Amino acid sequence: MKAVPVFEAKNRFSELIAAVEHGDQVTITRRGVPVARLVAEPANVAAITNQRQQVASALERLRQIRGGLALEGDMKAVARAGLD
Repeated sequence: MKAVPVFEAKNRFSELIAAVEHGDQVTITRRGVPVARLVAEPANVAAITNQRQQVASALERLRQIRGGLALEGDMKAVARAGLD
């Protein structure tokens, strides 16, 4: 958990929100005394976790599909051929 002074939190608010979205908790302090805490909404944390799992699963499927596949030639030509 991060502890951030109020004046710094004002200047870095977007960055702190991004950290909270990734599961961190941020305590905001005034003169070293905690006055507030930023935490993610539970539903949002579950959605982000689910999304990360889906992305990881998709990447793993792509790795399996790729397994030993080698593309020859110009990538643009390969892409154009795939459009036909």
